[in-house]
Amino acid sequence: MFQYHCLNPIAERGLNMFSEDYTKTENINEADAVLVRSAKMHDMELGDSVKAIARAGAGVNNIPVDACAEQGIVVFNTPGANANGVKELVIAGMLLASRDIVGGIEWVAGQKDKENIDKLAEKQKKQFAGCEISGKKLGIGLGAIGAMVANSATHLGMEVYGYDPYISIDAAWNLSRTIKHSKSLDEIYSQCDYITIHVPLLDSTRKMINKEAFDKMKDGVVLLNFARDLLVDEEALINALESGKVKKYVTDFANPL
Repeated sequence: MFQYHCLNPIAERGLNMFSEDYTKTENINEADAVLVRSAKMHDMELGDSVKAIARAGAGVNNIPVDACAEQGIVVFNTPGANANGVKELVIAGMLLASRDIVGGIEWVAGQKDKENIDKLAEKQKKQFAGCEISGKKLGIGLGAIGAMVANSATHLGMEVYGYDPYISIDAAWNLSRTIKHSKSLDEIYSQCDYITIHVPLLDSTRKMINKEAFDKMKDGVVLLNFARDLLVDEEALINALESGKVKKYVTDFANPL
């Protein structure tokens, strides 16, 4: 009999796939395996009973992989499992940013008790009109998630620029033939109205979106980050937002700027 512990909520549909040889425990010190999503494990002390850690997600940056290797703990992840969900969030983020939907909602909430709100709304609606994404240029890395976003964006009428120096033949076959192959990130920075980040967090990618990168981007660019918060240099981002270089920054991370 083996025991597993969940550091984050894991869907019952997934847990039900365990055989009768596995039982759930609320005590991590009794667990043979640990299931995790976003919980940060670097400062955790794991008991000698832990033999495996499995992350319900693509990356493993919240898991101390080197320390686990020294303890003989096997680390698993699930690349691609959430690809469609992230793709839909990115598309939603682009629509939210292009139309300033959130700004419109906040304006209505602040004016809801005023008389003649219908007339006020008629006068103010232009400031929330935004623009269509059809015809706009989207820059994207062509990993598992990026390729799905790229294909969906072409169906929305966007001009898609893709960059991936290590793209496989199989991955290339799955891409729409209308996607333009960029040979460098500089081309994406200089050409695209929207840029969405889809790379793992490594030493080589940490703060890859920095002041130098922002300086190469078009004025008023919309940046989307549904990958990892540390891929973007926050200080450089704040300056880019304040100067208008970046029109909107859309992310699913809670870190306040």
